[in-house]
Amino acid sequence: MKVFLIGAGTMGTGIAQVLMSSSVVDQVYVMSRSREKAKSLIQRCIVKLERLVQKEKMSSEGLKVAVDKVTVVDDYHEVSNCSLVIEAVAEDYEIKKMVLGDICKHISEKTIIASNTSSLSITALAGHVRWPENVIGLHFFNPAPVMELVEIIAGAVTSEETRANVFKFVEDLGKKPVLVDEAPGFIVNRMLIPMLNEAVTILAEGVATKEDIDTAMMFGAHHPMGPLKLSDLIGNDVVLSIMDVIYKETGDSKYRAHPLLRKMVRAGLLGQKTNKGFYEYDNA
Repeated sequence: MKVFLIGAGTMGTGIAQVLMSSSVVDQVYVMSRSREKAKSLIQRCIVKLERLVQKEKMSSEGLKVAVDKVTVVDDYHEVSNCSLVIEAVAEDYEIKKMVLGDICKHISEKTIIASNTSSLSITALAGHVRWPENVIGLHFFNPAPVMELVEIIAGAVTSEETRANVFKFVEDLGKKPVLVDEAPGFIVNRMLIPMLNEAVTILAEGVATKEDIDTAMMFGAHHPMGPLKLSDLIGNDVVLSIMDVIYKETGDSKYRAHPLLRKMVRAGLLGQKTNKGFYEYDNA
């Protein structure tokens, strides 16, 4: 199977590693805003896969196969040779709309287009594609190589064939798929986002320190990571974007972002990717 991946950010990198490691994927074409960004994505994936070899979780031959199947491309021409296109650009409707419009010039009526979105409307995005029945949401979770769940989101006109094919593909990747009919926030973020927002509120009100908020949820609710550290991992800008989208769609106040989160994003305190968010990080 040949897959075309667009996007070299955090999620694009994680998805690329998943695809490179999968025996059901024969070829991965990677494209980003620049060739350098796409090359950097591949290098990051190689470093992570080399660590798996060191830990004896992947063979040296497996690493070679993974690296050999990935190719950086500068345009969309290879899309016509792929049965699946995964769009993993920024969580911004206008950017995704533009990318889908460009992809549409090269696809066939059999090409499946999957948008890795955590909150945006698949139905709206599909409106910019020639065959909207082939458009589906494919929500990987960060870090994609580790997190097993993938939400599969069907838009209003997504075909049953597209659903079935993508469901099987996700299973073949070794992930756990769940099917979702389009709704704001899907399943996980619809429940998770209010918790993250409440954690920010508790911190802003001085009820508890960030450490104690996270400790409470880890040891009181058996969460593997506290909500504020999780927000840093996801990216506080991404969390804010999801909140804004769901709040706009539902009007429900529990999705209205606390001003502290918005202030942090404006200050560039985005979490792990900027080395500072609710916590400080050393990613050197």
